Amino acid sequence: MLRRTLTSLTSLRDGPVAPAEAPQGSLWQVLEQSVDAAFVIDGRHRIVLFNPAAEALWRCRREDVHGTPFMRLLSSPQVDASAAPEATLAQLMGSHRDAVIRRPDGSEGACSVSMSKMVVDQQVFHTAFVRDTSDQQRQLERLRQLSIVVDKSDNAIFVSSPEREVVYVNSGFTRMLGYRLEELRGIKPAELLSGPHTDGTLDERIGRAMADGEGLQTEVLLYTKAGRPLWLSAAINPVHDEDGSLLGLVSVLSDITQTKMHQVLHNKVLDALVHEWSVADVMTLICREVEHIAPELVVSIITVDNEGLMHALASPSLPEAWARKIDGMSIGPRAGICGAAAWRGRTVLVKDIASDPLCANTRHLTTPLGLRACWTHPIKSSSGRVLGTLSFYYRENRGPDELHERLADTCLHLCSLTLEREQTNERVHQLAFYDTLTGLPNRIMFSAKAEQALANVAQANGTAAVLFIDLDRFKRVNDAQGHSAGDGLLRDIAARLSEELGGVSIVGRQAGDEFVAVLPNCSAEQAGSVAERLLGAVAAPTAAGLMTLHPSASIGVAMFPDDGRDIDLLVRHADMAMYRAKSDGGGGFRFFSVDMNRLAQERVSLETALREALRLDQLQLQYQPQVGGSDGHQLYGVEALLRWHHPDLGVIPPSRFVPVAEECGLIADLSLWVLRQACVQMADWRRRGVDIPRVSINVSAINFRDPQLSLQISDLLDEHGLEPQHLTLEITESVMLDPDPDVLENIEAIYVLGVRLSLDDFGTGYSSLSHLHRLPISELKLDQSFVRDIDTSAIARTLTTSVLRIGESLGMKVVAEGVETESQHRFLTEQRFPVLQGYLFSPPLPPAPLEQWLQAHHYTAARESAGEPVAAA
Repeated sequence: MLRRTLTSLTSLRDGPVAPAEAPQGSLWQVLEQSVDAAFVIDGRHRIVLFNPAAEALWRCRREDVHGTPFMRLLSSPQVDASAAPEATLAQLMGSHRDAVIRRPDGSEGACSVSMSKMVVDQQVFHTAFVRDTSDQQRQLERLRQLSIVVDKSDNAIFVSSPEREVVYVNSGFTRMLGYRLEELRGIKPAELLSGPHTDGTLDERIGRAMADGEGLQTEVLLYTKAGRPLWLSAAINPVHDEDGSLLGLVSVLSDITQTKMHQVLHNKVLDALVHEWSVADVMTLICREVEHIAPELVVSIITVDNEGLMHALASPSLPEAWARKIDGMSIGPRAGICGAAAWRGRTVLVKDIASDPLCANTRHLTTPLGLRACWTHPIKSSSGRVLGTLSFYYRENRGPDELHERLADTCLHLCSLTLEREQTNERVHQLAFYDTLTGLPNRIMFSAKAEQALANVAQANGTAAVLFIDLDRFKRVNDAQGHSAGDGLLRDIAARLSEELGGVSIVGRQAGDEFVAVLPNCSAEQAGSVAERLLGAVAAPTAAGLMTLHPSASIGVAMFPDDGRDIDLLVRHADMAMYRAKSDGGGGFRFFSVDMNRLAQERVSLETALREALRLDQLQLQYQPQVGGSDGHQLYGVEALLRWHHPDLGVIPPSRFVPVAEECGLIADLSLWVLRQACVQMADWRRRGVDIPRVSINVSAINFRDPQLSLQISDLLDEHGLEPQHLTLEITESVMLDPDPDVLENIEAIYVLGVRLSLDDFGTGYSSLSHLHRLPISELKLDQSFVRDIDTSAIARTLTTSVLRIGESLGMKVVAEGVETESQHRFLTEQRFPVLQGYLFSPPLPPAPLEQWLQAHHYTAARESAGEPVAAA
C-alpha cells in the first residue's frame, strides 16, 4: 500500500504516466538517501516511513518506530504535551519550525522541522524533514549570555567597522560616556571623545596599530558627553576573518580615574618616601602627577613654619619668581588665598581672583600668570595643626569638579604624611644626635663635628684644644633640690658655654654634668684663657627653686696634636686632666700630662683588681669600738670598716678604692658583701658569748634604690639567727633626701623590721630638720671634721653642742666620731655626748684583736632602756 502511495506521489510530482511506467519506489529511494532525517506519518498520526538519517538522529531502528504515534518522537515547545496530535501538527506545519526530539532512550534535543501535507488517493500523509539544531541552540544560548554579560559590564565596550565607525555599543558605554549608538553614527569615537587635554596622537597610534595588525593598549584622557574628563584604560583589538581580512575593531574602555590617582600618587609617592627623597622632591612629584591627571590644573604646595611664615615648597608649573615672592609671607586673613586658608584652618575657594577682596594684596602675583581662580586646602597634621597648604589654580573662572575633589582628598593625605614624616625625621635626628635636655650635640654628633674640625686643623698644620668641663658637687644639687633643679642648672650651664664659646667652637654634652668643647686653631695659651673665662661664666649665681646656687666647675684641657690626634683620645686625656683639677679642690683647670695617663691606667688596674678581690673574698672587715656610759667603759657597739690588703699592691686605703667602686658600679655589690660578712661575724660572736651589742654598717645610696634591700636584710638576719637590734645601717644625707620612691619605701620597711638607721656625717650636707624629724632615724653621727676642730675653733665647739641638743630633742643618740685627743674627749664628755668613737680609744681591729682589746679594757655592753625614745616615722 505504502509503495503504491509513494509511486502515486511520484506520479503527481512528475505528471500523469501509465501505472506500468511509473518508477516504483522512486520517492522511497529519495527519502532513503536524504542527508536530513525524514519520516512520513499517515492519517492516524503513525509513522509509516523512517529513513536512515532519522535512525541516526533518534538513535533507534526503523522497525522500532514504524506504526508508533509520531508524538512519541517529536513535540512542539509551543504545545502542551497532553494536547491532541492535530494541535502539534498544526504548530509544526511549514518550514524551519522549532521542535524537540524525544528519543527512546529518554534523551532530548533541539531540532528544526519542515513539514508538509500530502493527499494521495484521498488519504492524508505528512512528510517531515528534521535537522538537529542542538549545537546551534547551545551557541545561541552562549551568545545570549555573552550579550547579557557585555551589556551589564561597567566597562564601555563598542564594536566598530574597519573604517572605525561604531556599529555597536553596550549599556556600559552609555552609562560611562553618555552617548547612545545613534549618536555615534558616522563618527570615529576618538574624535567624539577627545577634549582639550586628550593625547593628540591617539588616532594616529590606533591607525598605526591597525595597519600592523596588532592591538593597542593605552591610558588616555577622554571626555564624557557632559564634558567631564575621565582617565580610561583602552584595549583596542582587531577582528579578522579566516582570510585575514579586517572585519572590525572591538574596544574595551575601563575607568581608571580613581585607580590612576591611587596608583600614581600613592604608589609613586610612597616609593619616593621609602627611597628617602627630600620633602621638596616628593611634593614636586605630587604636583606633577596631579597636573598630568588633570591638565587643566596648576598645583602648588606651601609649608607654614612655627612662626606662621609661608615657604613655597613645590610649584613646578609656576615661575621661580612667584616662589621667591611667596617665601616669608605671614599667614593671616588678608594674606591671599593660601595665607587665609592656613590662618583659618579650612578650605578657601576663589572663583575670580581679579575681583575677590581676599586677593587684594596678592593678585599681582597670580593674574600676570593667567591664573583666574584658586581652590586652596590647609594641610593638617594628625593632631590638627596646619602644616601648609595645597592649591589648585585654574586658568578660567570656575570651581572644582568631582575629579578635582577626589584628587584633593588623595593629595591632602599624602602631603600630610610627607610633611609629618619630615618632622618626625627631624625629631628623630634631633633625638639621635642632640641632647634632649640642653639642645647641645650629643656624644655621637660632637665626635663627628669634632673629627671634621680636627681634620681641617691638621690640613693647615694648626693646633686645637679639647676642653672637658665637669660641674663640681652637682650630685648634691640633685639630692637636695631634686632632679628638676639639677636639670635647670644643666640647661643654664649649657647656654652659658654656648654663649661664651660661640663662633667656630663646638660644644657638646658628654653625659650627666659633663660637657666637652673643641676650640679649632687655638694655642695652649689661648686655651688657658678660654678655660678661665668659662670658669667665670659657670660660677655666676643661678636660681634653683627658692634657692640661689653658686655652681663651679673643673676643666681639663688636652691639646691637638701633642696630646692626641683623634677626638676620642683627646677627650679621654682632657677627662684625666679634669679629674686632676677636681682632686686639687675643683673650681680650676689643668692641662693634660703624661703623668695623668699613668694614673688613669693605675685606676683601671685598680678596678680590675677590686673586681677580682670581691670575687675571691680577698677583702677584710675591721671593727672600731663605739664607747660611752657614765664611767666611760660601756661598749655601745662597733662599726664595720672595709679594708683591702692586695697581695702585690699591699694595703690599699678605702679613700682609693671606694671612689673606684662608685665609678665602675661595684659599690652596691661591695655594700652587700660588707653587710653579709658583718652578719656572719656578729653571729659568730653571739654563739661564742662575745657580748657586742650591735654592729654598724655603711650602706650605699645605690643599695637603697634596690626594692629588694629590706628583704635581703631580713633574709640575712634569719639566716644567721640575729635580732634586728643587733644591726645598725649608716646612711648619708643624700639617701635621706633621695626622691626615689624605692628609697623611702626601703627606709620605712627597715624601720618596721626593727633595724636601726644612723645618719652619717651629719652637718656637712643640705639636710633639713623637716626631713630629719619625719624619717625613722635613731642615731646621728657627728662628722669628724667638727671634732677635729674642737680644740681650735669656738664655732666648731658651738656647732658640736648644737648637734647634740638637736639629737636630744628628737630622741636620737648622737655619736661623735674621730676622737683622737684627750682634750677632745674631755670636751665631749663635759657636753654629755653619749657615744664616742676614734683612735683615742682604739683603731679599727680584726675580730680576734678586738676581742682581746675588750678583755684588756674591761668594757661591758651598754644596754638601752626599753623606754628609750626613737624618732618616729
